[in-house]
Amino acid sequence: MADDGFEVPRLAQLYDPLDPDRSDLDAYVAIADELGARSVLDLGCGTGVLALLLAARGLEVVGVDPARASLDVARAKPGADAVRWLEGDATTLPPLRVDLVTMTGNVAQVFVTDEDWASTLQGVRGALADGGHLVFETRVPEREAWREWTREATFEEADVDGVGRVQTWVDVTEVVGDTVTFRAFYAFASDGALLTSDSTLRFRGRATIERSLAEAGFDVLEIREAPDRPGREMVFLARCHR
Repeated sequence: MADDGFEVPRLAQLYDPLDPDRSDLDAYVAIADELGARSVLDLGCGTGVLALLLAARGLEVVGVDPARASLDVARAKPGADAVRWLEGDATTLPPLRVDLVTMTGNVAQVFVTDEDWASTLQGVRGALADGGHLVFETRVPEREAWREWTREATFEEADVDGVGRVQTWVDVTEVVGDTVTFRAFYAFASDGALLTSDSTLRFRGRATIERSLAEAGFDVLEIREAPDRPGREMVFLARCHR
């Protein structure tokens, strides 16, 4: 199940205008070029920003997400007809043989249980052509990013076209081991509505992730830093083997 922030239409429509700078995705476009990928599966594609960037470069792109409202936003964008959009996750994929699978943002961390993460990796492996690559980012747990997820540190106010003034902020509600649960708040000035969305992320360490990739049939080729969050995120580049 997708979080309300992606599944509720009123909130899904806010995703892009509240985060207009997606220069963080430039690194993934560059990796696709570096690997010579001709086909890409963007897992957890959300509103389709990366999928559309890749499709505009002539790649064959499949965008997959469990949140129908986010996919509706993606499908309404210019150039959306060039992408194959699928509602679901890595365990519900049709037969595919792509060169590259991407998971950007928090996607790799939403699989809280070991079973869900293992199932996702198996689904990814099944969708990759021989020698295909997986690239994803995950936050460095030692940096404890969630300590900055407070109302005081995250409060923002913006005027959104067609919506009006919206206030947003985040508060952590629970930390258990390497699992963090937080609540996002959306306050609408137009009608006084206050909507919330609860999310839980798993902060796996490097060794844990490397072990899980090996068990799923991947070789870790490189672990890079995210250009937009140096020292705060790891970008895993792995290749599947048969």
